[in-house]
Amino acid sequence: MSVGDDNERTFAALPPEGGRGFAHTWWGRTWLKALEDTALDSGQLKKGRRHAREGAVGAVSVRPGRITAVVRDRDGTGQRADVLLQEFDEAAWDRFLDMAVDRSGHIAALLDREMPPVLVEDAAAAGLELLPGIGDLEPECTCGAWDLCPHTAALCYQVARLLDQDPFVLLLMRGRGERRLLDELQARSMARASGDTPDEAEPASEGVRADEAFAAGGILPPLPAPPPLPDEPGQPPSLDTETEPPPGIDPGALEFLAADTARRAHRILAEAITPGHQGQAVEGELTSDQDLVRLASSAPAGVIASRLASATGRQRAELDLAVRAWRSGGPAALSVFDEEWTPEPADLARATTLLEEAWEEPDRPRLRVSGPGRWTVPGSGAQLRLGRDGRWWPYRKESGRWAPAGPADHDPAAALAGVLEQA
Repeated sequence: MSVGDDNERTFAALPPEGGRGFAHTWWGRTWLKALEDTALDSGQLKKGRRHAREGAVGAVSVRPGRITAVVRDRDGTGQRADVLLQEFDEAAWDRFLDMAVDRSGHIAALLDREMPPVLVEDAAAAGLELLPGIGDLEPECTCGAWDLCPHTAALCYQVARLLDQDPFVLLLMRGRGERRLLDELQARSMARASGDTPDEAEPASEGVRADEAFAAGGILPPLPAPPPLPDEPGQPPSLDTETEPPPGIDPGALEFLAADTARRAHRILAEAITPGHQGQAVEGELTSDQDLVRLASSAPAGVIASRLASATGRQRAELDLAVRAWRSGGPAALSVFDEEWTPEPADLARATTLLEEAWEEPDRPRLRVSGPGRWTVPGSGAQLRLGRDGRWWPYRKESGRWAPAGPADHDPAAALAGVLEQA
């Protein structure tokens, strides 16, 4: 998974690699050949391969002219490793774009995450060497090595795996992100179809003629089928860069929020592709307090949980109970925990009837009204609360506080049964 804008992409740390080679595509192997042909010390390469295989390379940041990652030694010490690759200048990109417009199959192949040899050959004919050669990869590392070291070597081996998956990574290193490259190709193709030079072409945002848009369609393949739902949410990149964060920035909190966002996005996507989802009611927007409790329900113990408790204005014990309510039923359960509401007379009459009909006379527990919409079984530490949606929520007394004791039920007897068994 990668995140970032079009000028920088950050790839999450890859898992340890088994005994297989690092590159399986011809362009990935060419990248590694440039690394291995440049290295003066094969021992450094072997150490770098071991680091990469063991998963010691952290999140990889790819920018024009530079790739960066923190690489950890076996003792846990981290070093910032950078590898520089020369960017193409504007004139070089101009030649590349002209070549690509002439041969639309090249871009179609890139969009399929392939790099055909003929693309590299045509680029070379235009004076551009897409793939690096001997001496093109320039290492920099905080370990102080003046040449290739195990950390920069490990980074290069890891990037070979990224290149296998997406050759646009190489083009970003050379100076163009995928979105910008495709936009420039589209504008150039439209300009050629209309007989204008690229500088004279109208921006796509101002609208184009239908015949021009049709003529430009040749550079883009049909949209692919939607990908399958991942088995689990993606892991956000590590923000541990061995650099002190700016004042007021908490990397741990940001990583927690990123992971929470990934989980929510995965859940929303899973629900959206479930048959019949279009007939489900739209969830209401959470209040800030509800969202804080939701976050606290998945926060690890420690500083983040303490900060969330402080933000809610609740004592820690009260927040723990609110989290239990959230886990038992989300916003509806939290409202029952927080609010005392008075049912309308008709709702109260229906609730009283339900309570009377829920048990046979000998088995009916003695219920005492203990507040608006609340009934307590004296001496048992059990309570029923009526929600605004007509459902019954069980509560149990713990250390002098009423605590949520499970999910709601439309049948008050079913809601109360579990609490009474535990009493």
